[in-house]
Amino acid sequence: MSHIVLYWHPMSSATPVACALAELGVPHERVKVDITTGEQRRPDFLALNPNGKVPTLTVDGAPMFEALAIELWLGHTYGVQSGLWPAGGTPEHLQAMSWSTWSYVTYGAQVFRLQAAKDMGTPDDAHGTAAHKAIDELLTVLDGRLSQKPWLLGDAYTLADLIVASVIGYSAYIGAPVPEHPTTLAWLQKVQARPSMQIDA
Repeated sequence: MSHIVLYWHPMSSATPVACALAELGVPHERVKVDITTGEQRRPDFLALNPNGKVPTLTVDGAPMFEALAIELWLGHTYGVQSGLWPAGGTPEHLQAMSWSTWSYVTYGAQVFRLQAAKDMGTPDDAHGTAAHKAIDELLTVLDGRLSQKPWLLGDAYTLADLIVASVIGYSAYIGAPVPEHPTTLAWLQKVQARPSMQIDA
């Protein structure tokens, strides 16, 4: 098996990757990068991730970065055999790729807008209000998906649930109207209750 090292910091965008590794049961080494003191800007870390951010994952010394890319790689590499990721060429695989990307790109863009408004102390200005409205509309889309089956891809939990729930959960933390969507909220709480999601330490 490959030697995998996760460079991370607690309560950061690296957390979903740590949770995915735990869910999959993949042996790995974890190296804490203290982003509060600037360790992510050291030359040795920048050699692995020129963006100077966590998460970064190395596989037999070869680095990769961006949480979504790492999560998808983990799904493809380790999740198919365990049933936590659909095999390529299946309708479920197409949906897993679509919803995972939707959470980070389509939904994530609005979360970024909401976060920016909050950081500027103007969550109720035109930008914050527009982001809140857009997020509410996107949560309605997710409600529609989750009203059909108990999990994103059907009757069984997969890493797609972990990936999407990680973004939805963060958005709720910064004020997205997730509680106004009971179907999505109930699903989110089921995902967050899994043992693999309790490892941010």
